[in-house]
Amino acid sequence: MKPDKENPRRDFIKKSAMAFAAFTIVPRFVLGGKGYVAPSDQLTKGVIGVGAMGRNHFAYADTRVVAVCDVDQNHLKKAVDMLGKGVKTFTDYRELIQMPEVDIVHIATPPHWHGIMAADAARAGKDIWCEKPMTRTIGEGKRVVEAVQQHGRIFRLNTWFRFDDIFYGMGTTVKPIKKLVDSGLLGWPLKVTVGRGTGYDWKFYWVGQTNLNPTPVPKELDYNMWLGPAPYKPYNPHRVHGTFRGYWDYDGGGLGDMGQHYLDPIQYFLGKDNTSPVSVEIDAPQQHTDAVGTWRRITYTYEDGCQIILDGEGKEENIPYIEGPKGKLYPGFRSDIPDLRRKLAAFPDPEPQVTDFVQAVKNRQKFALNEENGHRSCTLVNMGLAALRLGRSLKFDPVKQEFINDEGANRLVYQPMRSDWTLV
Repeated sequence: MKPDKENPRRDFIKKSAMAFAAFTIVPRFVLGGKGYVAPSDQLTKGVIGVGAMGRNHFAYADTRVVAVCDVDQNHLKKAVDMLGKGVKTFTDYRELIQMPEVDIVHIATPPHWHGIMAADAARAGKDIWCEKPMTRTIGEGKRVVEAVQQHGRIFRLNTWFRFDDIFYGMGTTVKPIKKLVDSGLLGWPLKVTVGRGTGYDWKFYWVGQTNLNPTPVPKELDYNMWLGPAPYKPYNPHRVHGTFRGYWDYDGGGLGDMGQHYLDPIQYFLGKDNTSPVSVEIDAPQQHTDAVGTWRRITYTYEDGCQIILDGEGKEENIPYIEGPKGKLYPGFRSDIPDLRRKLAAFPDPEPQVTDFVQAVKNRQKFALNEENGHRSCTLVNMGLAALRLGRSLKFDPVKQEFINDEGANRLVYQPMRSDWTLV
């Protein structure tokens, strides 16, 4: 093992732990006194990754951005133009998360950074708002859960359909779907189909290119830091910014992009927030080792027989979104159960959820979509991506959170990181 002076990341983690113990036993905003924000006022936020996604989240209610970080100078300039010159700017996120005046760290980078940044922010005593997918691998998700809980942080994953907004083709929020599933009117087990026929687009334009030629790195971009823990590949503009989703090193195509939006509410209404499927089956062309391709069908099966079908072809029309032995639910909340809404009114509503992140931070309450259930729904995404990359169906142990009798698949649970980057 290298001494700390030879391993900057290990030294950083040690300093983070010392700093956390020294001055962030409780969030800054509850300490009171001169220079501190009262609980009734805005929370301060540092945003890591201020491309289009990060900049879209500057103006959340009851928060104020005081610091931004990006490895692209053009992104930083746009952020300062929006926020004013008083905002602090960084190119290394480790400096931002050490700022005592930052309450919340918002991570809006490509997914290959999410795990490391979330764990480091937790160690630095920050609450965390992270974009989806939560992590790029199952192992990274497990480490984030451990770090957030060990350091008593509040974590929010930024997909909201389990508690807010119209859920794509269903024409309703998820609440009445959850109520219907809980009522038993559809029976059990259930099959949920997610594809064009039920109102969901898998965005297969997020595919990589297999013939990339090396090109000069733009002077405004620190490409080495953009890669961070990802393997070194020669720079090409298609690898970064808007099109990074097409490469396994950074994301997982349309499934990586939209999977947690689509699948997290299913975990919720099926009551699977504390478990995972026991198998994933694929029907897909052989994938390239670097560039993400398309797929035809992915099938997840839980121990009790419930299934989630990801339909990549979308050839079928007028198919049920949820199908059970007693009935079916179609897009638009249509059903073959007569007088469904009247029957459903007799059943209790789902348990209320904590859906105000600012209040969750101030009151130290677990947010509706947190590190635990967020990790479980992200595991759905990462199980599918592992099966696609390997070109075979897989068995999974939802307790150990590892694949069964498949060494190659388990190498994708904890993938090696480049240089000094580790997630301990």
